[in-house]
Amino acid sequence: MEEKAGNIINTEIELPTQKLAGVEKVSYGLGNLSANLLITTANSFIVFFYTEIAGIAAATVGTLLLIARIFDGVTDLGMGMIVDKTKSKYGKARPWLLWMAIPYILAMVLLFTSPEFSQTGKSIYAFITYILAIGIIYTMISVPYNSMLVTLSQDQIQRGQLSISRAAFGLIGGMLVGVITLPAVSFLGGGKNGWMFIAIIYGIVGALSYLIVFKNTKERVDVETPEKKDTVPIKHSVKALVKNKYWLLTLSIIILSFVGAGLSGIGVYYAKYILGDPNLMAVLTVVGILPTILMMFFMDFLFKKFGKRNLAMIGGVVSIIGALIIWIDPESISMVSIGSFIRGLGGAPLGVAAFVMLADSVEYGEWKTGIRTEGLALSAGTFGEKVGTGIGGMVLGALMGLAGYVGGQAEQTVSALTSIKLLFIHVPIILSILSIILLYFYKLDKKYPTIIKELNERKI
Repeated sequence: MEEKAGNIINTEIELPTQKLAGVEKVSYGLGNLSANLLITTANSFIVFFYTEIAGIAAATVGTLLLIARIFDGVTDLGMGMIVDKTKSKYGKARPWLLWMAIPYILAMVLLFTSPEFSQTGKSIYAFITYILAIGIIYTMISVPYNSMLVTLSQDQIQRGQLSISRAAFGLIGGMLVGVITLPAVSFLGGGKNGWMFIAIIYGIVGALSYLIVFKNTKERVDVETPEKKDTVPIKHSVKALVKNKYWLLTLSIIILSFVGAGLSGIGVYYAKYILGDPNLMAVLTVVGILPTILMMFFMDFLFKKFGKRNLAMIGGVVSIIGALIIWIDPESISMVSIGSFIRGLGGAPLGVAAFVMLADSVEYGEWKTGIRTEGLALSAGTFGEKVGTGIGGMVLGALMGLAGYVGGQAEQTVSALTSIKLLFIHVPIILSILSIILLYFYKLDKKYPTIIKELNERKI
C-alpha cells in the first residue's frame, strides 16, 4: 500500500475518548517502577559491581556488556513475536506479568551474586547470568509490559497519561535505586553479601508490583480477534515493520536515549573520583531525577500544547544547557547539582514521549501495510533499551580502560579522571544533539487522528 500524503489533510479530527480509571493508570505505572528496580540498578551499578566487587577488568566488562545486550536485543524481538501470538483469557501481554513475577526475583539475585571463581570464571559467570537475568527473564516480562501501552487504549490522550504514569513511577524507582542502594548495601553487611541481600529485597518488591499491574489492568484494543494474527507469517510482519518509517525513527531515538542510560553508571565513579565522595552519588541521583518527576505533573498539559515531538526537541536543548553548566566547574558539587537539575528537566519530555511515539507507530504501520504487530513493534522499546545501554556500557568500560582506570585504587591517573568527566558531561551533549536531529523528521503527531479514523472505517 502506498502512502499518499494527500490523504492526510485534516489534522483537527476529534476521536472519541476512551477514558481509563485512575487506579488502572497508577497500577500500570508501578510496572515501570519494577522494571527500574532491575534495569536501573544494573545500568547504574553493574559496572561498579563487576569491577569493584567481583574484580573484573573494566575493559572486559565493557565488551561483555555490549555482546550480552546485543544478544538481548534479539531476544526482545523474539519475545515480541511471542506476545503477538499469545492467547489467554487475560489478553496477549498482561498474562506474562503473572507468569514471570517469580522468575523476576531470580533475575535480581543472579545478577548481583559473584562466586569465588578465577578471573576467567568470574567473567564467564557474569556473562551467563547477565544474559539469563536481562536477556531472558527481564525480556519476558518487560516486552509484554511495554506492549500493554497499545492494548490498554487506542486514545492518544489516555496513552499519554499512561506513559506519564509509567515514566513517573520509573523515575521514582530510579531515584530510590540511586539514593538508597549504596547505603543499603553497606547496612546489609557490605561486599558481596550486601549486594545479594539488596537484590533479594528489590526482587520481591518488583515482583509484587508486577502482580498489582496484572490485577488492576485490562487489555481492550485488538484482543477480541487474535486468531487473525496467525494468518500472517512472521516474515511478513517483519517486512511490514521495516517499512514503517516512524517505527524505525522512534527505535533510533530510543537507542540513543538508552545509550545515555548505559552511561549513567559513570555517576558513582564521578562522585567518588571527581567530587571526592562516593556518597554524593545519592545527591547526583536526586538532583537528576527529582526535576524529571516534577515535570510529570505538567507533561499532559505540555504535550497537548506543544506536541510530543516538539516538546522532546525543546527538552534536548535544555539538556545540553544543563551539561554546559556542569562543564563550567565540573568539580563543584553546586555547579554539578544545578547542571544536573536542568539536565533532568530537559530529559523528561523524551522519557515520556518515546514510548507513546512507539505505540502510535503501530497504528501507522497497520494503516500503511494492513498488518498490525503490537508485540513485535513494542519490543523495540526493550530492544532499544538493551542495545542502547549495551553501547553505553561498552563506551564507558572501553574509554575508562583505555584511559588507564584501575578498579579498587584510591587514586586514578589524570587520563582516567579525564575519561570520567568526558563520559559524564560531553558524551551526553553529543547524544542530545543526535536525538534532536532525529526528532525533526518525526511528523506522525499531526497525521495520527486521520489514520485512526481511516482504520476504524476499514473495520466497520
